[in-house]
Amino acid sequence: MENNKNITAYERVQAARSGKRPMGGYYIDRMVDDFVELHGDRRYGDDGAIVGGVGFIGGKPVTVIAMERGDEITDRMRRHFGCPSPEGYRKALRLMKEAEKFNRPIVCFIGSSGAYPGIEAEERGQGEAIAENLFEMMGIKVPIISVVVGEGGSGGALALGVGDTVIMLENAVYSVISPEGCASILWKDSAKAADAAEVLKLTSRDLLGFGVIEKIIEEENRSAAEICSELKKTILAELSEKCAMSEKELLDKRYHKFRKIGA
Repeated sequence: MENNKNITAYERVQAARSGKRPMGGYYIDRMVDDFVELHGDRRYGDDGAIVGGVGFIGGKPVTVIAMERGDEITDRMRRHFGCPSPEGYRKALRLMKEAEKFNRPIVCFIGSSGAYPGIEAEERGQGEAIAENLFEMMGIKVPIISVVVGEGGSGGALALGVGDTVIMLENAVYSVISPEGCASILWKDSAKAADAAEVLKLTSRDLLGFGVIEKIIEEENRSAAEICSELKKTILAELSEKCAMSEKELLDKRYHKFRKIGA
């Protein structure tokens, strides 16, 4: 992936949205051994926008949860172009609770423009499902590593983002609202999206400075395979460190990490 350190925030948004950019399924295929996908939220159904299951990273058993938009158009439509529905978030939480029961660390891959905005999602409790994930993840008693690999949009992304360590790929973005949506609200003109992207401070460099994330995986002049290889090493190092902590230390550090954001 070629890159330039001087590209604008909105150019990074466009890079994060690229249809050719690898999403969660790519990293599962190349990073997780013996992956077994698990389906359904045990309340309503299954959501293809979130893929979850168990496997091994570097020989270590993990629960993996990833946002996935699909490749072909029919697959993308089935997955709502990577925008999860309530049952997707509830499936994710079910798998996190299972991971806690069996003392398996959790790895989440984030890449979505946001939660699915359809009326049926609202009828099934979209906001409540996201809020429940945020609440429950703060108290999950096993390490959580979250990786923003593409566009991390609004609460739809944050619902998998309550991690002990949050990693971002260099050209990924993570924001409370899209630049177009922000521009429409502030200036009544979505054409000012590039200006909004600068104001939102949604790039990996910005968020590292604010303490929202802990690590950046560089992308400049590197292939997807090289990026994946470094990301795997980084995740393993973080898992090793976090798994050595006591339950109380892990939860205390997670609590204080999020309390200090914006202070």
